[in-house]
Amino acid sequence: MTTKNYAKAFKQLDAKPVKKEKFIKHNKPKDRKCGVALRKCAICGRNGAHIQKYGLGLCRQCFRLNAKAIGFKKYS
Repeated sequence: MTTKNYAKAFKQLDAKPVKKEKFIKHNKPKDRKCGVALRKCAICGRNGAHIQKYGLGLCRQCFRLNAKAIGFKKYS
C-alpha cells in the first residue's frame, strides 16, 4: 500500500476512531530491538556500514566526509 493509500485510509477512518486505533495497531512498523535497522546514521539516516566505535553513530560515507572536522587524522 502506498503512502497515498494510507492517507486515504486515515481520512476514511477518522469517522471511526475505534477502527482507526485497530488499524494503526496492526499496521505500524515493528519496534526494533536488535539488527541492522536499529541504528541509523546521525547525519544522513542510512542503516548500513555503521560505525559505532567511540560513540560516533555515523555511516562510513559521512565519517569520511567529516573525519577532519571531528578530529581524526589519516595516517598513510
